[in-house]
Amino acid sequence: MSIDFHSSNNRYTYAARDADSGWATAINSMLAPSGKRVADIGCGGGIYSIAWSKLGASEVTGVDFSAEMVAAAREKSAGQPGVSFQVGAAENTHLANESMDIVFERALIHHLKDYDACFSEAFRVLAPGGKLLIQDRTPDDAHVAGSPVHIRGYFFECFPRLQEIEASRRPTDDRVVSALLKVGFENPQATQLWEIRKTYENFEDLESDLRNRTGRSILHELDDEELTHLISFIGARVDTDKPIKEMDRWTLWLAEKP
Repeated sequence: MSIDFHSSNNRYTYAARDADSGWATAINSMLAPSGKRVADIGCGGGIYSIAWSKLGASEVTGVDFSAEMVAAAREKSAGQPGVSFQVGAAENTHLANESMDIVFERALIHHLKDYDACFSEAFRVLAPGGKLLIQDRTPDDAHVAGSPVHIRGYFFECFPRLQEIEASRRPTDDRVVSALLKVGFENPQATQLWEIRKTYENFEDLESDLRNRTGRSILHELDDEELTHLISFIGARVDTDKPIKEMDRWTLWLAEKP
C-alpha cells in the first residue's frame, strides 16, 4: 500500500528531523540564498523550508498538496521568521508570477507521472534569472548497495520487489534535463550529493524510525510483518551498540530561467 499523504496518521512523517549541516553547506555554495525569496514545493513537514530560512533567505514559502503536512510544517516552524506555508499542488502552487528567486523541489518529482506541468509552474513563479533546484534520486542513486552507512540499500537487498517499484518511479537524468529544456529553462546541470539523513544514538533509535516508516514512502509498500523482518535484516548488518550515521545519495539538478 502506498503512503497516504493526506492521513493524519502521517502528519509528522516528514517533520521529524532537521536538515543536516552538510546539506546546508552544499546549497549555500551552489546558490548563495541570503536575501533571496525561496519557494519550497512539496515541502512536507517544513524541514527544508526552515533550513532555507536559516541560510538567510529573506522569505520562504512552503507549498504542499497535503493539509496535514502543511499543519505539521506550521507547528515545526513556529518562531522561525520569514517562513510561511500554504496548500497547493506542484502544478498549481497559487504563487504569484515571477515572485521567487529560487524554487526548490526535494523528493517531489518521483511522485509525479509527468514533469512538464510541474516545471512549467516553477518557470512561471520564478523571476528572470531565478533558479530551479531539484533534489531527487535517479535509479543509479536508488540502487547503491546497502551498508552500515547506506541503510536504504538494505531495503532492496531484503525485498528485491521494492527495487522494481523504486526503479519505475525514479527520474533519469535524460528525462529531467529534457523536460527542463522543453519548458524554457537553460543550462541544466546535475551533480551528486551524499547527504546525512540522520545520526541515530543506537539501533533502537533507528528501529523506531523504520517501524514508524518515518519519511520513507517506500516502506509503505511493506506490511507490518515484512517490516519487522527488514528491521531484523538490518540489525544483523550494523553495529547495534554504537551511533549509526545514515546517508543517502541524491542527484541535484540546477537550471536557470532566462
